[in-house]
Amino acid sequence: MLRFVKVLTADRNLPALADNAFLRYVTFAALYFAQGIPNGLFMFAMPAWMAANGKSPAEIGSFVAIVGLPWSFKIIAAPLMDRFTYLPMGRRRPWILFGQAGLVASFLLLAVITDPLNRMSVLMIAGFMSSLASIFQDISIDSLAIDILPEDQQARANGLMWGAKAASISATVAVTSWLFANYSFMIAMNLFGIVISAIMLFPLLLKERTGEKLTPWTPGRASTEAQKIQLSSWRLILKSLIRGFSLPVSLIMGVAVFIFRIASTYVTTLLPIFTVQELGWSDARYSHVFSITAFIGGIMGMFVGGAMIDIFGKMRMIIFYVLGLIVLMIVMALLPQYWSNDTFIIGFIGVFSILDTFITIAILAVAMQLCWKRVAATQFTLYMAIANLGMSAGAWIMGEAKVYLNWQQVFVFYLVFMGIVLAIIPFVNFRKHKIQMEKLEHKYA
Repeated sequence: MLRFVKVLTADRNLPALADNAFLRYVTFAALYFAQGIPNGLFMFAMPAWMAANGKSPAEIGSFVAIVGLPWSFKIIAAPLMDRFTYLPMGRRRPWILFGQAGLVASFLLLAVITDPLNRMSVLMIAGFMSSLASIFQDISIDSLAIDILPEDQQARANGLMWGAKAASISATVAVTSWLFANYSFMIAMNLFGIVISAIMLFPLLLKERTGEKLTPWTPGRASTEAQKIQLSSWRLILKSLIRGFSLPVSLIMGVAVFIFRIASTYVTTLLPIFTVQELGWSDARYSHVFSITAFIGGIMGMFVGGAMIDIFGKMRMIIFYVLGLIVLMIVMALLPQYWSNDTFIIGFIGVFSILDTFITIAILAVAMQLCWKRVAATQFTLYMAIANLGMSAGAWIMGEAKVYLNWQQVFVFYLVFMGIVLAIIPFVNFRKHKIQMEKLEHKYA
């Protein structure tokens, strides 16, 4: 295997990601597709398979909790990745390879597990390993995107990444169910391992910047661009994070991310309750409708959402999408006589999923643009941590709102959050932020 890799990486003239937009798009999409495989497998396909084979809710809940635990470590891993790297191979690429290699290793472990339903502890260990590797891959991909993507390509790249992950999760769930039913657990894990190993060729064969090493044994040197922004101490990382995030525009964006995620999770939490308890749908029917609409939203995000943001501008499209969601929710609240019409409800869920995906892509692109490259991994992860807090708050608020409000009022209450987003988004001034960041960069340089 090592000899094969040496042969593949012997050519020093392979293209660099910083110099080729098409390769950037394809590489980021492929790596996010790889990230979606363990997500779809451990969070959706395996729990359903375990339930169908008689595992108790406690066992399944413990499995999901253990597998999902590493995602809580992102805020710890991000500063580590800003502080340490092997610059001759790129600022982020060694971490991407580390994460991808961890994914491959976790699926190798899964592939040799015999009688997996009776070896839950081993499944948990493999799932934990996979999630731990995924967080390093996730942070390093986002950080690399911030480092090398021009500002006018960030939205399109986010659309491709988000859509590729959504497609991967949906495909993984479908393929897993089919393989488990018709073949075996081992064949499914081997197939996923092969796909992830093939995707690993992207970061293995493509340099971040021209002149860097492909592998430790090939010629090359650290790029000047990477050396300029690499921080060498924990004190500098913390100081830079505080300085960068405390800029007015960064703080405003942090509030916007938090409020939007409250609103988004508020709706995704109420939809299964509303359709099952109020409309009489089965949970299987709701899951089927939501998974299809989410998949469509992801695919449209890949090819439409990001492109529209690049053409018309991030802030303009965020305002447009927010207004679209506000109109959609007003229509839903004012037309309860149509709630018994399945086409109307499916259309509502579909349009919400598409607009919610589009605005998420735009907000991620804005967050990337506001990050200081010196601490991009840590600052972007901080934005995502704020978003996760918003998710928890949104689910709790929905539960409390339903105690005091009827369903029409519950839908109207969503407008409060989107109204706040609409009010503060115009204060995100890229030009002002760029001037402030240039002053900071000059001072630190």
